[in-house]
Amino acid sequence: RSHSARAPIVTGPLRACWSLIRGLLCILKRSIICHLNPRLFQYGIVLDAGSSHTSMYIYKWPADKQNGTGIVTQHDECDVKGPGISSYAGLPGRAAKSLEECLQTAVRSVPKARHSKTPLYLGATAGMRLLEKANASESQRVLKEVGAKLKSYPFSFKGSVILSGQEEGAYGWVTVNYLLENFAKYGFVGRWLNPGKGAIGALDLGGASTQITFQTDVRAESTDTSMNLTLYGQNYQLYTHSFLCYGQDQFLRRLLAHLINTHSHSPWDPCKCCVPSLLPPNFTTSVILGKDVFSSSCTEEYKTKNIDLQKRVTLVGTGHPQNCLAAVQKMFSFDKCNFSKCSFDGIYQPAASGKFMVLKSYYVKALTNISDPRRMKENVCAVANFIQVLLRQGYGFNDSTLPMISFERKAGGASVGWSLGYMLSLTSHLPKESVSVLKAIPSGPWSGLVIIFTALLLMGLVLLVLVCRKARAKMDLV
Repeated sequence: RSHSARAPIVTGPLRACWSLIRGLLCILKRSIICHLNPRLFQYGIVLDAGSSHTSMYIYKWPADKQNGTGIVTQHDECDVKGPGISSYAGLPGRAAKSLEECLQTAVRSVPKARHSKTPLYLGATAGMRLLEKANASESQRVLKEVGAKLKSYPFSFKGSVILSGQEEGAYGWVTVNYLLENFAKYGFVGRWLNPGKGAIGALDLGGASTQITFQTDVRAESTDTSMNLTLYGQNYQLYTHSFLCYGQDQFLRRLLAHLINTHSHSPWDPCKCCVPSLLPPNFTTSVILGKDVFSSSCTEEYKTKNIDLQKRVTLVGTGHPQNCLAAVQKMFSFDKCNFSKCSFDGIYQPAASGKFMVLKSYYVKALTNISDPRRMKENVCAVANFIQVLLRQGYGFNDSTLPMISFERKAGGASVGWSLGYMLSLTSHLPKESVSVLKAIPSGPWSGLVIIFTALLLMGLVLLVLVCRKARAKMDLV
């Protein structure tokens, strides 16, 4: 048979099949090389300096996509041992030293060839906001100290700052919706595609403050609680507010100050011993007023003129749930409101609707903290009542909307907090309108995609063989 007689073998379906296989091979090769070769990634490090502790997060994304599309994943994380950096006020050197172990982890985790190109940020939240309010010079000293420590490492240090409550809430909202892929994307067809999922709200329940952020169509009555963002070709009108001194640690301190002032002669605590199986009846707690109660600016309003800060006070647990709830409710002000609707303490808030995610699950973690059972047993009633009052009477959730709140520590393979949104903003990874898809994908789903591509490749090979056989069979009949 002549050569021209066999030419049809490489035309039509066979050529299309072969093109498909080559395309799949290119995609698979590029994916594997990019995933396995650390030099093809860029990295970013964020230190979340909270009121009770500091956490370090390392992120990575394809290096050749730094000014456009990128797949951002959480590469590593590390919890700093000890309290937050604000706790080291008046203790020079201690805040910086506390970060060393996690920074060494970063040195090992980030490929050496990428050290100098890896941006390093430190963002401090409510603990440092409180310190700045009480002692501005000391807060600056702590920031300068940790900044000098971070500069001594081989990364590209970009600064240490104290985030405002509004920034913390907004960055958290961006993180949650980014990881859950709720933002619009620029599709392959050359236009913006809406994923069809509405943005969810973010509740950040920390140690010194609590934030609530959600999208709303209601016209803001207070500019202090409004923020407009343009992300992925879409405009988002946000309600966001941070309540300083309403984080768990500072709330418990304020509650203690209130109980001592209310029952100064024979202090009693209705929130202790309310669960008989956890604490014995009449369980006592001993505190030093200056150290354990009035060392925070959050309790300044409870400090009387002639108070003895060196005095030790013993509180007796009475285990009365209703009195505990009443005491917690007195920590909020629900009466004063100069707007059509308020949450508490006279702060404007439109009705919260839709799904919400709690960023840190700080309160839930505290209620189930097996590593510190004594603290858990002592505070379980106070914290449980606080969550109830905050969510129901404060933020306005009810029996119908409470199930819409989820408590998650991770989403899309990354820890849920404000740090990812912060890094994306500072490194300009929130895309402009000329950019295509930007989303997060953990290694698990990536492995799944590789398996799918491999399966398609095998199917293509089988199809190629069948087409070849069929073509040859036809040629033999000619």
